[in-house]
Amino acid sequence: MDKIVGLDIGTTKIACFIGERADDGKIRIVGFGKTDSIGVERGVVRNIRSTAESIRHAVADASEMAKYDVKEVYVGIAGQHIKSQSNKGSIMIPPQHRMIEEEDVQRLIDDQYHILLEPGEEIIHVFPQCFIVDNDELETDISPVGVAGKCLMANFHIVTGNTANLHNIRDAVEEAGLRIKAVVLEPIASALSVLDDRDKGAGVALVDIGGGTTDIAVFQEGIIRHTSVLPLAGNVITNDIRENCQILKHQAESLKTKFGSCLPTSVNQDDIISIPGIRNQEPREISVRTLAGIIKSRMQLILEQVGYEIQLSGFERQLIAGVVLTGGGARMKNIKEFAELVIGLDTRIGTPDEHLDTSGSVNFEDLSHPMYATGIGLVIYGLEAEEAAVQKASQTIETSAPMPESEPVEEEKPLEKKKEKKEKVKKPKDGRNFGGVVSDWLAKIFTEEDLGE
Repeated sequence: MDKIVGLDIGTTKIACFIGERADDGKIRIVGFGKTDSIGVERGVVRNIRSTAESIRHAVADASEMAKYDVKEVYVGIAGQHIKSQSNKGSIMIPPQHRMIEEEDVQRLIDDQYHILLEPGEEIIHVFPQCFIVDNDELETDISPVGVAGKCLMANFHIVTGNTANLHNIRDAVEEAGLRIKAVVLEPIASALSVLDDRDKGAGVALVDIGGGTTDIAVFQEGIIRHTSVLPLAGNVITNDIRENCQILKHQAESLKTKFGSCLPTSVNQDDIISIPGIRNQEPREISVRTLAGIIKSRMQLILEQVGYEIQLSGFERQLIAGVVLTGGGARMKNIKEFAELVIGLDTRIGTPDEHLDTSGSVNFEDLSHPMYATGIGLVIYGLEAEEAAVQKASQTIETSAPMPESEPVEEEKPLEKKKEKKEKVKKPKDGRNFGGVVSDWLAKIFTEEDLGE
């Protein structure tokens, strides 16, 4: 299988990852490139040409490291324009199907892409929640394929995005000389790199705190139940620090990442940070506790909205695995403890290192940062999608392969057999009725066609 390329177009960074499946089943990253994101605001591409130039730089660095010519990419998408809704669909099973087939399930899923949406909206993902056969709901671990029934129904979770914003992403990628294999909701990609089947089965809320947005995905019984994108994240905290401390933006970002904390009581109130003044101005002195107070106020607002989205999902009491924080914001000091206080659920920090093979070209320690969860998750998404396509194609070939020729006595005298059957069709002398003779004749015709394919 060829290498897979994941492209994370974030608000603060654009990162490109080139990966492949290692022998141990994990992901080997063989190429990596990162650059500042220019032209992107809160996950939405505003300036297509500026974004395309940033994409070119990130992809060129990854391509050079991997010695691989990148042509197709899996792209992550977020932004406050992302919405989700529920829908219920149904189809009738054809009479010739004695039981529900894979094509019936796929037809029902495909039908969801034609539901009525608000003007300017486009479907990104369709996730089945549960299947119902003849008004009898199946358990989540039972596939509808192979179940006998006349009517197949299902509840769906549908993710949509603004068409114009989707076009901007596609135009920026194409402007950079690349082709999009698939557009993937970022929390779905992040979940692939920091969660496993046990987490999703037990029930878990993934919270990806990025630069421009905070992405949420709720899983229960292995099924994605709820998705949401909040337009509040790390950049808002940086702006709060800049305005309150009256310093430059890059100074505020540096303060946040090096000295920031969510709990003012956890830092020494006597610790002071000196910020160089502009030109001939005197340096500014900022208390570490004051800095923590600014961060706490904004982070509390973000986490309260996260808690509200978890409540909206209806699965708050069924999340045995609690909350998993990832993204660049997950490295904030004391955020785990603060999230548990605000949301009221067990919390841990999710990193993509458990899915990574250590033999890649990129430093393993660098990739284990939670800010790379989305990009690595896009590589995993692409690998799983293409492996599934290969498996499906091989099954189709096996199913459509002609039956091997049997070795009965009739092969020794094929001409006499043909002649004998022709005479039987014309003159049924063996005592059978006409219907039986015609059945034999039709069976012979179909057998010959099959053997000829």
